[in-house]
Amino acid sequence: MDMSGSQRIEAPREKVWEGLNDPEILKQCIPGCEAIEMTSPTEMTAKAVLKIGPVKATFAGKVTLSDLDPPNGYTITGEGQGGVAGFAKGSASVRLEADGDEATILHYAAKADVGGKIAQLGARLIDGTAKKLAGDFFEKFGQAVAPKPVDENAPPEPEKKGWFGLKKS
Repeated sequence: MDMSGSQRIEAPREKVWEGLNDPEILKQCIPGCEAIEMTSPTEMTAKAVLKIGPVKATFAGKVTLSDLDPPNGYTITGEGQGGVAGFAKGSASVRLEADGDEATILHYAAKADVGGKIAQLGARLIDGTAKKLAGDFFEKFGQAVAPKPVDENAPPEPEKKGWFGLKKS
């Protein structure tokens, strides 16, 4: 499976670069990520729970950063084992392009391969899930590195009400 795209992030390129190399930010942004730990400046271990169609599995694996060109980009390569569900491995080339002083365009080109039970689910389901996971990651990543400013003059959000007009907790 191949996937590529671009995402505009409302933060300077240096801040986006720092976020891409910060295990805590990555943990918040990677869908299903339970743990991520730097084992060296260019290697991490990670554990994530993913659901692809009817198959839910915990993947544990290793991530390696190469072709480092701070703050312009890198190549990220990973491989994870999901027990009886199978395996996933892939790589992505990430390039950061400044868009003025306060925004960055993140370009990516990714390749992935899966095997085992998850490979039997079919390319359409796997591709759709991969695109959704990528979209979720970029939305969360953009919020993590460039949180929206709080407008002090904005009216308070209305109270959320549940069934029968009862206040939701």
